Amino acid sequence: MLTTGDFAMRLGLTFAAALVIGIERESHGRAAGLRTTMLAGLAATAAMILSEQFYAPLATTAGWHPDPARLAAGVLTGIGFLGAGTIIREGVSVRGVTTAATLWAVTVLGLTFGAGEFLLGGLLWTLLMVTLAVLPRLEHLVKNDWYAWIDLRCSLDGVDEAEIRTRLERHGLHIKRVGLTYDLVANERLMRLELKFKRAPLYELSRQVLDDLRGLDGVRELKWE
Repeated sequence: MLTTGDFAMRLGLTFAAALVIGIERESHGRAAGLRTTMLAGLAATAAMILSEQFYAPLATTAGWHPDPARLAAGVLTGIGFLGAGTIIREGVSVRGVTTAATLWAVTVLGLTFGAGEFLLGGLLWTLLMVTLAVLPRLEHLVKNDWYAWIDLRCSLDGVDEAEIRTRLERHGLHIKRVGLTYDLVANERLMRLELKFKRAPLYELSRQVLDDLRGLDGVRELKWE
């Protein structure tokens, strides 16, 4: 059986580790900040301790071999619902996926300390901090693909699609998908263009592209997302 000192050590290590991770998330204004991260980690640690305390005395019962990981598995399943609440969709952008993954990782961290695997927990915490604090500073070195959408409203007999494609490619934008809507009453058509391009200063790029497309005959409205 575990002693009070064991409880304090396991919960204390989780408290300290989750505190640092929570501060990192809070500093970036994420949906799951300091308190949420710490609550998830501490609850997971307590659940693992409870599981060990409950099942350990029963392990010697003849003919029955309880699974002490069952409660931990339930905790990991439940944290998925909490993580889903941190994912926010804003137009075509999705935010909070990293925060959701962080909550799940902190839960595993709590289970690790709760099980008394301090070395594993320490290594996991170190790698989590490297992932959250160091890797974002290196992301700008990777020229990954970005995506954007342009809504273009024009007259039915205006704007040549080939000219639109030429002007977009001039700025390094490639059309991935095109959606068309015709308004016969207003004599208009709405084009929704899904674009792919390499990482670039968004404000400057969007301004240049819209200014370029605005010069086409028949264009009545432009929108960048």
